[in-house]
Amino acid sequence: MKVMSIPKPKKRKQTMAERSNTLRAGVLGSNDGILTVVGVLFSVAVATTNPFTIFIAGLSDLIACAFSMASGEYASVSSQKDTEKAVVETERELIKTDFQSELDAVAQFYIARGVTKDTSYQIAESLMKKDALGTVVKVKYDLELGHYMSPWNAAFSSLIAASLGGIFPLAAMTLLPTGIQWPGTILAVTLSVALTGFLSAKLGDGLVKTAITRNVIVGIITMIIHYSVGLML
Repeated sequence: MKVMSIPKPKKRKQTMAERSNTLRAGVLGSNDGILTVVGVLFSVAVATTNPFTIFIAGLSDLIACAFSMASGEYASVSSQKDTEKAVVETERELIKTDFQSELDAVAQFYIARGVTKDTSYQIAESLMKKDALGTVVKVKYDLELGHYMSPWNAAFSSLIAASLGGIFPLAAMTLLPTGIQWPGTILAVTLSVALTGFLSAKLGDGLVKTAITRNVIVGIITMIIHYSVGLML
């Protein structure tokens, strides 16, 4: 007796928007981890030279920052996902109650891109026959039907990235010899925020030089502020 094999379901591929959202959460989490941890380290290290106290303060802030960033991303992306689902349901209802206006919207999309009116309506009618809902949400909102932003992916990406980002200043401040502890930490922070600036510009199609400069300036200001706060303690 021949046993029929059941094919395994194919794993759903992420869209570019979904991957970009996960990477964005990681870059922001990493940048926040770097700056919050170095801020606490500088404040504490100015007030005390006890290595254990400095390490515990930095580690505690790293953990708190990582979970804070993750929960923030989860809440934010969950709201975005809910909005996307609401939009899809609205368009589903409009297709039933006002199909012509939805057809017009698809046709206008192509007309705005230089296609003639007659051809635009032919394209719109063809697409709407195949997948009316998918066509409308793609044209009107640039959404891929069934592909919603994942709050869990964003949260885990931010959690891991914030943890890894915070390790740079924490390791520099606690592991480097006393003689180069401060300049080494400043250098580690400057290089790491420059890297996150570069990545954020690449992901967002922004100006690389501007993003790096902005991040480095913010990092330096953060260190100066927290160093000054530490002197007051």
